[in-house]
Amino acid sequence: MGPIFYVMAILGCGDGQAACQQVRLIETHYASADACTQAMPAALMGATDLSFPEVSAECRPGGKTVSASVRVQPRG
Repeated sequence: MGPIFYVMAILGCGDGQAACQQVRLIETHYASADACTQAMPAALMGATDLSFPEVSAECRPGGKTVSASVRVQPRG
């Protein structure tokens, strides 16, 4: 039986996704990978406060990941 829900992690990355690290975990539980993936754009737009050249999101159900990323301008 597969996972019951998915969670989304926000990752901060260097240029070209070098040295990505989890910087935030979205508390929302998604019923499917599709629901989590559809929520990624809004979650990434809400992560513009992070000081990384690239910000990514991953949906995580029991070890699998579905990823998306957006390039943001560093503040400063």
